Order: sequence, then C-alpha cells, then structure tokens
Amino acid sequence: MDQDKPISTRMRVEALVLPVCAILSLTSADGEEWVTMAQKTLMESLQMKPNTNVAKNVIFFLGDGMGVSTVTAGRIYTGQTEGNTGEETVLSFEKFSNVALSKTYNVDRQTADSAGTATAFLCGVKANLGTLGVSESVAREDCDAQDAGKVESILKWSLDEGKAAGIVTTARVTHATPAAGYAHSAERDWEGDADTTKSNVTGKCKDIAQQLVDNLDLQVVMGGGRRYFLLNNQTDPETGEIDPKHRADGRDLINDWKNSKGDKNATYVWNKAQFDSVNPAKTDYLLGLFESSHMQYDIERNSSGDGEPSLAEMTKKAIEILKKNDKGFFLLVEAGRIDHGHHDTYAKRALHEVKALHEAVKATMDVISDSDTLVVVTADHSHVFNIGGYPSRGNNILDKVDRVPNYKEALDNMPYTTLSYGNGPQIRQNLTEVNTIDVDYRFTSAVGLEYETHGGEDVAIFAHGPMAHLFHGVHEQNYIPHVMAYASCVGINKKHCDVVKPAKGSGQKIVYYYAIVPCLSLAVLLSGMRH
Repeated sequence: MDQDKPISTRMRVEALVLPVCAILSLTSADGEEWVTMAQKTLMESLQMKPNTNVAKNVIFFLGDGMGVSTVTAGRIYTGQTEGNTGEETVLSFEKFSNVALSKTYNVDRQTADSAGTATAFLCGVKANLGTLGVSESVAREDCDAQDAGKVESILKWSLDEGKAAGIVTTARVTHATPAAGYAHSAERDWEGDADTTKSNVTGKCKDIAQQLVDNLDLQVVMGGGRRYFLLNNQTDPETGEIDPKHRADGRDLINDWKNSKGDKNATYVWNKAQFDSVNPAKTDYLLGLFESSHMQYDIERNSSGDGEPSLAEMTKKAIEILKKNDKGFFLLVEAGRIDHGHHDTYAKRALHEVKALHEAVKATMDVISDSDTLVVVTADHSHVFNIGGYPSRGNNILDKVDRVPNYKEALDNMPYTTLSYGNGPQIRQNLTEVNTIDVDYRFTSAVGLEYETHGGEDVAIFAHGPMAHLFHGVHEQNYIPHVMAYASCVGINKKHCDVVKPAKGSGQKIVYYYAIVPCLSLAVLLSGMRH
C-alpha cells in the first residue's frame, strides 16, 4: 500500500473496517452464520469499482421466459440436483456485479411475446407483438410496410465495426429471439417459404431462413431448424423423412450458405460427432443445425455422437471461433426451451433448462476476462409461474407441499404442489398418488387454456464486465442494446471511444466475481497504512 496515504483517508478506512471485524469476531453462536455471511458480502461490496474499460467482446445470454420466479425455482432445482437443500444455491450469473430490472411490454401489448421483445433487446426499439427487426410502424403481418420499417440489430452494428458475430440457441435458428438479430419480418411465423406461401406473401416478403443466409455475414450460427433449410426433395439426415416445411423454392440454403463464404473454411454440422470434430483454429464459419425443429430438452438430450451438443459446449466452441477476430465479437446465446417447458407446464423441463443456462454462463466465465468482455444475462419475458405454499426448507421444489406445522389445508382437502401456473392445460386434480417429480408431470393451472401464457412482470438483467454499472434500477427493455453498444464502441454513440482506452492484457479469469476479504487481510492492510 501507499505509505504516503493521507491520515484522514487512513482514519476513514479504519473507521469502516474495524467495526466490521469486531462484529465478525464477537457475534454469538445464535445467528452467527447469517451475520458473518452478511458482513462478508458487505465487505465484498465495498471493494467494488465501476469497470470503465471498452468491451472488446460482448456475450449476451437470453433465457427465454426466464422470469424472476423461474430464476428462483431454477436456483433451488439446481442446488437440489447437486445434493443440497437448494435455497442457498447461487447460480453463476447471480454472482454478477450488477443487477437491474427490464420492463418487457410490447408497443401494442401489456404482456409481451418473444418477437417484439427480441427487437427491443437487440435492435434498441420497442415493437409490436409478433414482429421482428422492424419498428412499431409495422403492424403484424403487414408485408407491404416491412421494408420501410426495418431496424438493424447490435449484431449488424458489431459487424459494421469489423467485429465477428454469432448466434447460439437451443430453439430453431429462425425462431423469434435469434431471428431479430438478422431478419426483418412483419410476422415471426414466416420462418420458411412454406409459411410465406400460406400467408400469400411469397415473392414480396423474404422468409426468415433466407434472410439468415442472405442478410448478415455471421461467423457462427448454431441451433435447431433444419427443416427450413432443406429442399422438399431432400430427406432429413436424422429423421430420414421429408418435412412439410422443407423448401419448395428450389433453394438449398445449406449449400447456398457454404457457397457464400467463398474460399473461407466454412463447416456445416448436424450432430455431436461432427460438432466435436470441428477445430476452431481452422474454422472461419460454422453452421450447426442439430434438429429438424427445436433442439432437445437438455434433460432428455442425446449426448452421444449421433445426438447434439449442450448449450455450454456450443457456447464455448462459438467463443473459440469468434475470438480469433482481433477487434472482438458479439455473441447471442439463447436458452430457448425454458419457454417451451413453461407453455406446456412441464416445470421440470423448464427448470432443467435454467440449469443448462447456468452451466453455459459458468463455462463462459472460465474462459473470458472481465477486463475486456461484457456479459449480460436477461430474459425476454416472464411466465405465469408461481412458487407458493409453506413447504419446509429443502422440500423438493417439484414435489407436493409437505405437512409441516401450521400446514395450510386446501379447501378441497387435496394435496398441492409448491409450483403452479396461473393458466395452462392442466386443471386441478387429486395428487395423492401422483408423482409430481416425473419429467412428464404437468403442473396445475388456475385457468384452463390450451397453452400457458407469458407473464407481464419485469424481468432481471444480470451484468458483469466493462460498463456493467450502466445497468441499475428499472429500465425499458430497449435500453439493453444501447448499453452493450456503448460499452463495445459500436452503434450510434461512440464519442467516448476516443478517450476511453481498451483494456490491456488478458485480465483475471472469472470464476466468481466477488473477492472475499477476510479480517486478517484487512488487518494487514491497516498495518501497512499505519507505517
């Protein structure tokens, strides 16, 4: 430490630190663990300083449908799968330095869908429900207004600055979230030419799969959705069938994608064995389409060679390819099937997808540096998914509420689960002999609908790295890409980039953000300041 530090500064630090250490050393056994934990967190927080470096890289994780209740239940589920009670578990992205809230409504809807929200958090403007990469001037299915209403995404902004860009998703690569990164469509369901033909807009509005190949020069694209890229005279390599969604326009989009890359090393893969054989050092472009439609739920994923990679594996491979660009990269990673599990009220599937996202974020933090990489984790919207009753600590989050003291009996005298949905396909039933922990169990809904709906409450934003402190409080969802662009010096606001220096060196690898500062270290610090 600097021995010439002013006495007033030393006194302020001592006044701050000594009472904390006194509390840690004198606390009684009653509640000592909680006081120690709180004081440790306080000391960690006092060490925090804003990171104002330029973000060479930005990695944006999107948990589709991952509302706050889903984060909480996913935390407990993850901890319980690891043999703990679960409530005390901390997910990888919950360790991030900054947390804020995002208001998710669409321009025309109180409760949002994934298309309008993706336009907000990737393109920086709010949009109408069901529309992708277009402004609010474009109504859903208004093909004639589509071109005039186009807005570009942060993937395009990054490519324009010479950076690399990529997309990883467990949904179809033409689905709402990834599509907003490269496409402009008045209808999110125009994923292939079979869809535009059905809507009678073929020839006027390009389907989303075509736009993926034609619009942006993305270095990495991985997910599901082969059916929109194969011709209707080609059988799917996995199913051996010709899907009704296969293309009728004569375009073999996989072949077109390869040809568009010229003499670059462009690799297409459709199973895990092929994926594992990809050498990032020798690969300039990678297209992975691992399912005809969406990728498998992670809890049921075939991880053998003829199966498919995990979200964590795809994310790591994408980073290895994109980081070869000296100017940096932008990577969108979507855990797309949290949403699908919730729509069918398959809570176990949904929560296991949260665990897969947690593992993907953790794997990312192990290979990047917080000095030059901004990582953001958020959701597009929530679901009408609830945690209730008064179960005992450690009760299986998927199970029925256990009969603890003061157990609240249901009015119909039937057992009930901790988890439930505000609406959906499963009405109330007698659960006495039902195994609610089974992956195929559908959790109870208060209002009967064919599919459960999204929820309209705010969702969390977790951020770490350069300019993460710009996420604070409650924000409109379209604020998110403006921060990521500002941090990485892309887009419309780059005046600061001439004065803010990029981070030098590799920085410290992230395993956990917070550094624990025990009292012994503080004592050494104070001793050095006194002499």
